[in-house]
Amino acid sequence: MLTKRIIACLDVENGRVVKGTNFENLQDSGDPVELGKLYSEIGIDELVFLDITASIEKRRTVVDLVERVAEQIDIPFTVGGGIHDFETASQLILCGADKISLNTAAVEQPRLITKLSQTFGSQAVVVAIDSKRVDGKFFVFTHSGKNNTGVLLQDWVREVEKLGAGEILLTSIDRDGTKAGYDTEMISFVRDLTNLPIIASGGAGKIEDFLIVFRAGADAALAASVFHFREIDLRELKNFLKAQGVSVRMEGL
Repeated sequence: MLTKRIIACLDVENGRVVKGTNFENLQDSGDPVELGKLYSEIGIDELVFLDITASIEKRRTVVDLVERVAEQIDIPFTVGGGIHDFETASQLILCGADKISLNTAAVEQPRLITKLSQTFGSQAVVVAIDSKRVDGKFFVFTHSGKNNTGVLLQDWVREVEKLGAGEILLTSIDRDGTKAGYDTEMISFVRDLTNLPIIASGGAGKIEDFLIVFRAGADAALAASVFHFREIDLRELKNFLKAQGVSVRMEGL
């Protein structure tokens, strides 16, 4: 049985971790270096760092901040936001990122997925897909959920797998920050389309939500505010999942 992963997400704006609802109304949640160190110490399986306004502001990810976070952790580290060229991605990997997450750039420059995959291996390339319902269909959005690409979710999932992505970070904009539970309909929909590992994102509110999303087909579950504000205890979460027959990593707890 493959081990399911619990991932903490640092959404970073102006050097601070923030969290909102449906990608809006962002509130300060702490220092990314301190939070990264804490999560590494308490047994989080992986850490994701997303510079959420880099693409909107047409700038690169804050490389020095990424390096400072990487120095404090010893768990797999994914970095995304503002990565629009091979050079920036390479620099981030040299600074400590284990994986690169592409979202807007993947849509605008699909060949970048392939180039990074061929250079660093598919395991180092995560394609982040932000999606929401429009007239009953799932569409792909970019620029922190502000731009509807007009691309159907199923078409983009199939395409990124062909291009060499190693993993999909799937965020439901409809559920982001709501704590209403993960979008299991979306997860199940994508699970039927691809063999790539799926990281579910958007909607975690209680311990049971993680069990439900794993049973819907997610390989990993990402959360932010419930961890930042200590609303869910990681040890309690993993013990619950283990008791329900879910394989999870218990080291470090």
